[in-house]
Amino acid sequence: MSHSLIFDMDGTLFQTDRILELSLKDTFDQLRSLGEWDKQTPIDDYREIMGVPLPEVWRILLPDQSNKTREQANDFFHDKLIENINKGNGALYPHVEELFSYLKDHDYKIYIASNGLKAYLNAIADYYCLDNWVTEIFSIEQIQSLNKSDLIASIIKKYKIKKGAVVGDRLSDIKAARDNVLVSVGCKFDFAKEEELSQADVVVEDLSEIKVALNRIEELVDA
Repeated sequence: MSHSLIFDMDGTLFQTDRILELSLKDTFDQLRSLGEWDKQTPIDDYREIMGVPLPEVWRILLPDQSNKTREQANDFFHDKLIENINKGNGALYPHVEELFSYLKDHDYKIYIASNGLKAYLNAIADYYCLDNWVTEIFSIEQIQSLNKSDLIASIIKKYKIKKGAVVGDRLSDIKAARDNVLVSVGCKFDFAKEEELSQADVVVEDLSEIKVALNRIEELVDA
């Protein structure tokens, strides 16, 4: 039987940390030049909330600024992320291509569901040719609620998915799997937290481990 695997992007497939600090520094330098910021760049604060939708990110990072300033910061940051992707400053996590090739050869359907914006996700997909393996990439901006569980539900509905797993590094991915009666695979990578991963059905420390864990994932899927 063909099963489906729905992957998160940031911190799961793509090493966002490689371009995060560069892009965030440029954004806050821009805010300083506009007189909108006079503190250090809050890189640690961003890492702490990594995985939430960008509008929420800017409400947290810029609590005292206007919505207009937050929107401008978001747009500038988004542009810088894409610029750094196209410069080759980012990277996929090790074994992404190897895993995707294996999954495709073994009749798994691969999807990506991310809290990132469409243009950003497309930049990653284009640079690393993810369309060779991935059926479709879904962005949180396609869902009015900006809720990851709802995004996963829309994929299930569109592709009539009956069995599968969600692979991600944060609680929103694990919760999205649970809310949609799918298996959750937690990735113990850069932004992951132990207390969140403890709620996953399966935990891996490297994407190559998913191939080894497929039998266990299949047992849970078919349970």
